[in-house]
Amino acid sequence: MALRREPHVLVVGGSDSSGGAGIARDIETIASMGLRTCLAVTAITVQTHDAVSDIQHLRPALVRDQMRAALQANEVMAIKIGMLATAGVIAAVAAVLSENPRIPAVLDPVLASSSGRLLLQTRAIGALRRELMPLCRLVTPNLVELAVLTSSEMAGGDDDVLLQGERLLAAGPSALLLKGGHATGPLATDILLRSDHQPVRFDTPRLAGSMRGTGCMLASSISAHLAKATPLEDSVREAKRFVFETFQRDAAN
Repeated sequence: MALRREPHVLVVGGSDSSGGAGIARDIETIASMGLRTCLAVTAITVQTHDAVSDIQHLRPALVRDQMRAALQANEVMAIKIGMLATAGVIAAVAAVLSENPRIPAVLDPVLASSSGRLLLQTRAIGALRRELMPLCRLVTPNLVELAVLTSSEMAGGDDDVLLQGERLLAAGPSALLLKGGHATGPLATDILLRSDHQPVRFDTPRLAGSMRGTGCMLASSISAHLAKATPLEDSVREAKRFVFETFQRDAAN
């Protein structure tokens, strides 16, 4: 009963046997911010840091029931959503979000692994846009995901990024964080886009190399801040700083 009164973030996503991404990275990130997590696993993956060799999708009803049990058991203050895999799972997650509209949900629209393995069935992309995004407080696509979600070529510049973002925003999410990690230049710029605000840019120096799980970390960190009732813009700013400092520290080791 003591755990029930503590604020939790409900993590909905797939497992990563390497520990580099997925729910393992989510739990690590949220715990570092002093919050507890509860879980709804959507898929089990067999993967190393270099490749995904197998994926087992869980039944949509099982995902739905995990979410409902977690919400019943704990004081859930935010929901972080990652790998969803199938249209059936998307529908199940959307049903639970509809039952809990006051809890802010952050969707990291995971389409593929870092090694290129598809993690969301192609026919499920439309369901993600139609059924789930309108229920989310924030959606966090990178530039590759943004292009896929808007049926476009990858944006070649700031104007293209904003144009695609406006198109996706029309699909219904309250806000988008357009992540610039796949762009070029000395700065890694993320853009917070909301229909009733001017775009807000968050810049950090672009670091050499790459680190798996940065998208998971960013969305999880934002979710943790929202769970603490931090305003959205401040949540994004603090999460961006957290990911940069973590990446910078790991790159130096």
